[in-house]
Amino acid sequence: MTHTFGVESMSLEKKKCLPCNGEVPAMNLRQIRPLLVQLNEHWKLIEEHHIEREFLFEDFATALEFVNSAGEICEQENHHADFQLSWGKVKVSIWTHKIDGLAEADFILAAKIDNI
Repeated sequence: MTHTFGVESMSLEKKKCLPCNGEVPAMNLRQIRPLLVQLNEHWKLIEEHHIEREFLFEDFATALEFVNSAGEICEQENHHADFQLSWGKVKVSIWTHKIDGLAEADFILAAKIDNI
């Protein structure tokens, strides 16, 4: 269990992504920070709009295998990341398109991808 602002909560990778209906606002920096610190330090916040991380691999085939594994997680969670695949490298960008910004589900997905 992790603690955020003195409230006990389940770790991100154990949570389930909940669908966004577009009726909630995107998170602000005050809401983003406690979730961002629960992720691997290589995740970067970009303009308070999305999070991204680069994963490095020894070759193209391994990078592609990672994308396929991450894609399976996206399908299971019904929440989808953007992937940029190149030789030995995958850049993952995550945000909630319906609100054009970040929601808790984005951090949940990132934590699950980190566990691959």
